[in-house]
Amino acid sequence: MSKTLALTEELIALSSVTPDDKGCQRRLAELLTPLGFHCETIQSGEVTNLWARKGDAQPLLVFAGHTDVVPTGPLEQWQSHPFAPTQRGGKLYGRGAADMKTSIAAMVVAVEEFIAAHPDHKGSIGFLLTSDEEGPATDGTVVVCDKLKARGEQLDYCIVGEPTSTGELGDMIKNGRRGSMSGKLIVKGIQGHIAYPQMAKNPIHLAAPALAELVAEKWDDGNEYYSPTSWQISNIHGGTGASNVIPGEVVIDFNFRFSTASTVEGLQRRVHAILDKHGLEYDLKWTVSGLPFLTPRGALSDAVTAAIKAETGVTAELSTTGGTSDGRFIAQICPQVIEFGPPNASIHKIDEHIEIRFIDPLKNIYRRTLENLLL
Repeated sequence: MSKTLALTEELIALSSVTPDDKGCQRRLAELLTPLGFHCETIQSGEVTNLWARKGDAQPLLVFAGHTDVVPTGPLEQWQSHPFAPTQRGGKLYGRGAADMKTSIAAMVVAVEEFIAAHPDHKGSIGFLLTSDEEGPATDGTVVVCDKLKARGEQLDYCIVGEPTSTGELGDMIKNGRRGSMSGKLIVKGIQGHIAYPQMAKNPIHLAAPALAELVAEKWDDGNEYYSPTSWQISNIHGGTGASNVIPGEVVIDFNFRFSTASTVEGLQRRVHAILDKHGLEYDLKWTVSGLPFLTPRGALSDAVTAAIKAETGVTAELSTTGGTSDGRFIAQICPQVIEFGPPNASIHKIDEHIEIRFIDPLKNIYRRTLENLLL
């Protein structure tokens, strides 16, 4: 069994359902300390974070990820216990196999091999790990980034080990993610008997033309890396449940997934302008859960794509699709952030797994990236 596979199995066996780290980071610190890393545990609420750094010179290349996993779902639906790593049919099964304990194991072993082969490498290497990525993400990576910023620690490159590949290892890396902004819109009317509409004011009817305009609005054209910004309604609720009552208000939940071609302030201003144009009486509360980030083609993406090509022969596609990740926090203190990891088809599912044939090549890609940037 390879060292990477063995460490992956060791980590899967620790049932680190968010936000409980279950000792994953302690074990990783035990492996990193003899390599010359100074390991710092940063506790925030129930969340455990690890910041580990070797060296104090620039450039600083950081490997980032999360040790927490999502809940297993019904245990009886798993073919083998989710926290008993099991090899079957050329695949390794277990919760976190794809998202993202294999990536973390591959990063650690890659760094170990790189340091052994190149003890006098230039720059520094870091690890930023959290047990809060699968949860609300309020006590995890964002806390560590704030602390690093306050201390003046400058990150130059960051690789987040999210499972980004689709079919084959290395076919896709993420060089950015869209932002996410939600709104809860309450349009007010006057409740009344449905047989006497002249004595009431139906907020659903009032809101409908404005909603139609919001649906039809072209928010931006996107750019080279992003598709156009999307505005989607997720929930509409209005009425008392009775068929003869005009409701007094309607509640509409919506979400923007937006690119770097738009801003939070600009999108909010345009929504309010449309609602005001239709003369609505309303309340609107905004929640921004993540800002977009983008790493244009450059040293980091070139180093990773070259490593993938050399190891697998695959030409990686740069993509910004998918949901949010902790890269949104790291991008606030690091100019170049990309995400790269194993295929993601089984993440968060029953019988989550990774093909064993991908595990050591993933480690090798991380090691080659270190060689491309720090030699």
